[in-house]
Amino acid sequence: MKFIIICGLCFFYVAAHCQITTGVHNIPHAQNLNAIRDTVIESDTTKENKEPQYFYATLSTTAFVNTKGSFANRFVPSIEFGRTYGIFDIGMATGKTNTLANGSDTTHFIELRPTINIFSKGRFAEGLCLGAGYIFGAKQALMTEICNSINFNLTEIFALAIVQGYEFFDGTNSNTNRQYMGFTFTYNFLKKHSTNLRRKRAALISDK
Repeated sequence: MKFIIICGLCFFYVAAHCQITTGVHNIPHAQNLNAIRDTVIESDTTKENKEPQYFYATLSTTAFVNTKGSFANRFVPSIEFGRTYGIFDIGMATGKTNTLANGSDTTHFIELRPTINIFSKGRFAEGLCLGAGYIFGAKQALMTEICNSINFNLTEIFALAIVQGYEFFDGTNSNTNRQYMGFTFTYNFLKKHSTNLRRKRAALISDK
């Protein structure tokens, strides 16, 4: 009888010890596996959500409308260099308010142009630009701009846009404003097989 009781006590002791040991070792291990899985998923998601960042150059060929004068007097060429941060562009532009300059040049300007894409669908996007600049040697030297554009990405590297907007010129004793329309051509400095190129491609096809 004593032998049976002793054996029973030993059995319960061993069973209880195994259960405690199993709980102590297995639960943290399972938690660690879940934590690792969660970390991997979160890390991958973070990488996928990063937006492309790259430099660009834009050639602008616009002309003032609803105003008198020859095309040369209304043509407004400019070139812009900047950097893209996802849906936001920040660039510095330089050009002329017209291609006719007599005597001292009072048409050359420099302008800061921030632009944001307010809508995108596949290869199409709509942009809004608010700019501010200075015309060297002009009586109405302060220059501000508001414009919107319809952009089409031909490839990940090249883009074409139709743009229309208004420019305001302010001086000490006078001010004027003009409306313009035209086209812009953009080249994106993206290296082949780069991460930003893949992100740009993904952004173009994500909304299709």
